[in-house]
Amino acid sequence: MQSVARFAWLTLAYNVAVIVWGAYVRATGSGAGCGNHWPLCDGDILPRAPKLQTLIEFLHRVTSVLALVMVASLLVWCWRKTSKGDWPRYSAVLAVILLFNEALLGALLVVRNHVAQDRSAAHALLLCLHFGNTLLLLASLALTARWLSSDDRLLAVTAKPRELFAIGIGLVAVMSIGITGSLAALGDAIFPAISLRSSLMQDLSSSSHHLLRLRLLHPVTVVLGAIYVLWIVRKNSGRQAHAPKALPFLISVLMLQIGLGVMNVILLAPVWLQIVHLLVGDLFWICLVFASADLVLETRSCRNLAQPKYLSALKRLPASLSPDSLSPFRLRRLPGS
Repeated sequence: MQSVARFAWLTLAYNVAVIVWGAYVRATGSGAGCGNHWPLCDGDILPRAPKLQTLIEFLHRVTSVLALVMVASLLVWCWRKTSKGDWPRYSAVLAVILLFNEALLGALLVVRNHVAQDRSAAHALLLCLHFGNTLLLLASLALTARWLSSDDRLLAVTAKPRELFAIGIGLVAVMSIGITGSLAALGDAIFPAISLRSSLMQDLSSSSHHLLRLRLLHPVTVVLGAIYVLWIVRKNSGRQAHAPKALPFLISVLMLQIGLGVMNVILLAPVWLQIVHLLVGDLFWICLVFASADLVLETRSCRNLAQPKYLSALKRLPASLSPDSLSPFRLRRLPGS
């Protein structure tokens, strides 16, 4: 089981690298490097006399195919090593489905020419769907790797309905941070700013393109996501003894991510900083998924430890051997009382 768990962590890390490289493709305007052909590159398996943008896009497609092979291999290996009812099976199946959907959305972006300098609303919509699917893919791969690393893979939902609702809303709010961030990055790539003042004026002007005016949504979603993170930290600190050891790391990554976002605005979104910002954002999302899962799920061993052993033993006693019947000091009811 250690081997498949290590492969699951490797698959997660590799997919993060593919996602970061995809952001580099978008930031450099190389999405149209292979034309509107998919999966071929300019109608050929291997590009002929390729330009730099073609090589960047072609490398992204090759690494994406390898990611599909790794996730499919993880599903087969996980299915053979786990038993019926183990949760890693379900998360691995979900990862494969999401990766196929990821490829489909990427293909639509290319075939419909919604790449590079395309300013259409369809480009923005498909990009939002693509990034949202990416976050769900990372969540499923991360949970698969974590559950495979655990000795107990039989889990149970223990959160209350109100907590489940709050966690769902909070995760959607954090996902909206990444989605609006991808729109802001698209606006930076299509409409590069000359100065910080001109960039802020574009965001506030009613005559600006919709991609520029939508950039204001990103800091708003950051505030909502930060509120959810603080709630997660509070709930985990109160319920789990081991949680406070990992939660400071989650807060540190959040503060680092906010700092990188501020630098991204001040420095007018250089490509290298966009890449670092996305990488830290992916790590933050994975840590937040783990913290949220700790509130929702408990392993079988944790549930047994939460209940004292003598109570479990008493439940197995027949009624004739209950503690009341065994007590020598049991009071008998007097006649007429």
